[in-house]
Amino acid sequence: MTLPEGTPESYGPITGPEEVVFESVVEDAGPVVEKFDELTRQRTKEIIARYPQSRSALLPLLHLVQSVEGHVSQDGIRYCADALELTTAEVSAVATFYTMYKRTPCGEHLVSVCTNTLCAALGGDDIYKRLEEKLGVGHEETAGEPGTTGSITLEHAECLAACDLAPVLQVNYEYYDNQTPESAEALVEALQKGEKPHPTRGAPLTDFRTVELELAGVFPDLASSVEGPSVAPESVRGAQLASERGWVAPAMPDNPPAFPALPEKKN
Repeated sequence: MTLPEGTPESYGPITGPEEVVFESVVEDAGPVVEKFDELTRQRTKEIIARYPQSRSALLPLLHLVQSVEGHVSQDGIRYCADALELTTAEVSAVATFYTMYKRTPCGEHLVSVCTNTLCAALGGDDIYKRLEEKLGVGHEETAGEPGTTGSITLEHAECLAACDLAPVLQVNYEYYDNQTPESAEALVEALQKGEKPHPTRGAPLTDFRTVELELAGVFPDLASSVEGPSVAPESVRGAQLASERGWVAPAMPDNPPAFPALPEKKN
């Protein structure tokens, strides 16, 4: 290997890269912003204004972009970066870390089947397999033209936090509990016909883009967004039994015992 002549001191002063000055293009009519209309740009300002530091608005802004495009495109990443004075690399790192941000266009509905341990043991794997065969797609693939009525994106979900109602699936993050392969197939058939069966609990079913707008913190119809039961009888059965039988947890003592001494470190 041939080394450069001279010593490091002879190379001259070493300076870092010039500071990058970001200028938001949210107000401009550039090619990226043209994809996002004036209403979206106004919502962008309102979301950013909620946070002491603008970069904290990145998660809801990604949901806002997804509500417009049906996924987070490279243009959507650039839009968020410009609005928040971040690099596209910083935005991409977040968009690719969280599974709720989709990098390919989604259908009208996102169907998430829980295949974690308890749901899988109680039939979640069978449900997912049935829907795979029914729709002819795999994980994060879409049956039908993305965004059109009746189109469905299917995905595995690691856990939907509803083990007491397993097996469960979600449509646009709304719960359908105690499912079977047959009931899940019937649900998907209804979605493909343009119907919107009411979830087991939670708000009435809408569509993926509307839910993304709500996740961004924008509620066009807040009243309907909070309709429907939010608690299942199975989830509160333990609390009801405790109330009926007078079970209570021990009270916290006035002077709780001291923590045990830490073990001596070994060399």
